[in-house]
Amino acid sequence: MSAHDLPTPLAAHNAGQDYAQLQARFAPVFARIADGAVEREQQRTLAHEPVAWLREAGFAALRVPQALKGAQVSLPVLFRLLIDLAEADSNLPQIFRAHFGFVEGRLSSGDAASQRHWLAKVAAGQLWGAAMAERTDTTGNSVRLSPADPQVPESGWLLHGEKYYCTGAIYADWVAAVAMLEEDFVSVVVPTTAPGVSLEDDWDGFGQRLSGSGTTRFANVAVPPQQVLRRFKPGELRAESYLSAFYQLYHLATLAGIARAVQRDAVDFVRGRTRAFGVPGQSSPKDDPLVQRVIGRLSSLAYAAQALVLDVAQVLQRVHEAELDGTVGEAHYVEADIRTYQAQQIVLAQVLEATNLLFEVGGASATSQARRLDRHWRNARTLASHNPAILREKALGNYYLNGISPGAAWRQLHAQDNAARDEASAV
Repeated sequence: MSAHDLPTPLAAHNAGQDYAQLQARFAPVFARIADGAVEREQQRTLAHEPVAWLREAGFAALRVPQALKGAQVSLPVLFRLLIDLAEADSNLPQIFRAHFGFVEGRLSSGDAASQRHWLAKVAAGQLWGAAMAERTDTTGNSVRLSPADPQVPESGWLLHGEKYYCTGAIYADWVAAVAMLEEDFVSVVVPTTAPGVSLEDDWDGFGQRLSGSGTTRFANVAVPPQQVLRRFKPGELRAESYLSAFYQLYHLATLAGIARAVQRDAVDFVRGRTRAFGVPGQSSPKDDPLVQRVIGRLSSLAYAAQALVLDVAQVLQRVHEAELDGTVGEAHYVEADIRTYQAQQIVLAQVLEATNLLFEVGGASATSQARRLDRHWRNARTLASHNPAILREKALGNYYLNGISPGAAWRQLHAQDNAARDEASAV
């Protein structure tokens, strides 16, 4: 497939179909969350209460089909609501990121029985966290799955090991993990209250400090057969799917919400000031043309970031619908990756610019610890660091110059890595 075969991006969005009704439902919850955001940041108070409010309001079941008592919203509507939530407190959407990824995985799995079983739990208000990454220098997986009783296959499995960057797990009812079983990867889910599961709030990043992205330990945790979701070879880790794009776009939606929060806080800060910077003839900061210019720039950056996110959300919705009707092809998945990678390059730059430009609307008082305006930059910088943009920029160049899609490039690198390991083991 060549770079010129990408489907034409949509010029319009149909995301407003049920957004207004849902926005009215969640707006009071989001406002309540926003009211306590600075205090939680100052005290480093984990967001258990806000998570409970969202759970009670049905936020976790937004993508669950109506037949299973969910809201069955489209992806553009989901991402609009995530942007709204991120404006209130950017920690909250990240807490739910693994949860919505789990739901999306079930929706795109094509396994009706699995969908009914797990999505019914989501509709009942249960939440998922993730335990996928590790603090190692390799791309391997130290968490192991072993038979509980090798002589009795029905006895299930035992999960043992440690994961880090376990976003949302400390707030969740379930944790989804990837482990090794012999030479294969295995996706499993276990209750966070299961014997042998321990969760630690040891995330030490300077941003997104309340996202619960710390350590999860498994000490011979029992895993019944029905909690094993998938077994696959290492080279199949990145299957043809829009989930990789979904997870990246999720970060971009959170960043777009931060840009809106920056605009909001900048306007509130300026309107509350009466002291100008000692320039003759100026009485009020809100009448200062330079301050007005900064606010105008911030509003434009926030608008552009949101517009890009919603445009790519429409692309992902199209891929999802193609999966449902059986017409999905490679071009759909390539478009999802390419459009998300392109949006990543721009949204990161826009939002980081906004979080820095914010301080141009005031003097030293804008740096007051009581305001915690620095949290916007810290949170944005942390989110921007999760998936290195320079790697995605390189992937885009490789695609447009050589026609190699990100998925194909990943598979090539994995094959080379396997070949090198095989050669080393044969020596």
